[in-house]
Amino acid sequence: MPPNLRSELRSWSSLHPSVTIRVIAICGLWLSTLAACKDEATSRPAPTPPEVRVAHVSQEDVPLYGEWVGTTDGLVNATIQARVTGYLVRRTFEEGAFVKKGHLLFEIDSRPFQAALAEAKGQLSRAQAQLVKTELDVKRDRPLAAAKAISQKELDDSIQAYEAAKGSVASAKASVLQAQLNLDFTRIEAPIDGVTGIAKAQVGDLVGPSTGVLTSISTVDPIRVYFPISEQEYLKAASKVQAKYQAQARSQDDGLELILADSAVYPHKGSYLLVDRQVDVKTGTIRVAATFPNPGNLLRPGLFARVRAPIQTKKGALLVPQRAVTELQGDYQVAVVGSNNQVEVRTVKVGERIGSRWIIIEGLKPGEQVIVEGVQKVKAGMTVTPKSAESS
Repeated sequence: MPPNLRSELRSWSSLHPSVTIRVIAICGLWLSTLAACKDEATSRPAPTPPEVRVAHVSQEDVPLYGEWVGTTDGLVNATIQARVTGYLVRRTFEEGAFVKKGHLLFEIDSRPFQAALAEAKGQLSRAQAQLVKTELDVKRDRPLAAAKAISQKELDDSIQAYEAAKGSVASAKASVLQAQLNLDFTRIEAPIDGVTGIAKAQVGDLVGPSTGVLTSISTVDPIRVYFPISEQEYLKAASKVQAKYQAQARSQDDGLELILADSAVYPHKGSYLLVDRQVDVKTGTIRVAATFPNPGNLLRPGLFARVRAPIQTKKGALLVPQRAVTELQGDYQVAVVGSNNQVEVRTVKVGERIGSRWIIIEGLKPGEQVIVEGVQKVKAGMTVTPKSAESS
């Protein structure tokens, strides 16, 4: 018992003997409670450090990608128009279907053109008959003119008539050829292999060169994709582009990827086809064309797509999972677990995102452990129990 407490008890016992027993009892109860609390505090186990999931900072050579917005187009696009005027009597293709070169698409009433061809052939026959007559006249008049039986003028007239007849025959042959062409033009055939569009003329319509497009055909396997790149991006790749043109090389796979409007990645890789001849002065971009295999004609002209391509390889890049990085008012932080399992919160400088990982430019070293799960429940200096995220 403390000395001061003993002195107090003596004074109380001398002044109030009846209260002494109560005071001693209360003091004994207080001392026993204090001892029990001290024993409980001594026997209570220390709190367990929180468990977190960690991943190691990896160092790899990673490709960096550029991405641009593009539009698909046919490798070859053909507009189908009538070359002669007449009534449409037949359409022989299914709209939206694939057709081969030479497939009959439309047929125009050919009877007027058959009549015109017959007339042209008749004129040719007359011209040929006249040619034969004038040729005989020349053969007859030559010896007569030599014998002075006819005048020289009569011989000259025969020769002139013969030359004119030859010209008439040539003109008649050209008329026959033109009439034959017009007759052939009544059958409108596919000029290329490709997918047809919707027909803009129906059977019974009067069509001709001035009536516009009847339908369109596009070659879509492979399909072409146009996308603009900036002047700076073009200048970085200009040397490679020129080398490719000088070598006249067209590789089958330049590693280009196509991301469709539904965010699906097209399964076939593409290659560069060409670069436009000039930069658009309004936008400061130059148009690039690439081709992608299109088996089954899945892709059609006019689709929105994003083109992604490797532009360089970053050597020895430090990578961490994106979920290990926390953004706070424009700064990026990572929680690092040291060798003594204590947490250190570091500010880092981030680079490009590579899939589900982030390139760290400054702030980390290869092999260090960063927290990927449980970042919210830790603070700087706290001791944690790290568990590997790769094995979870």
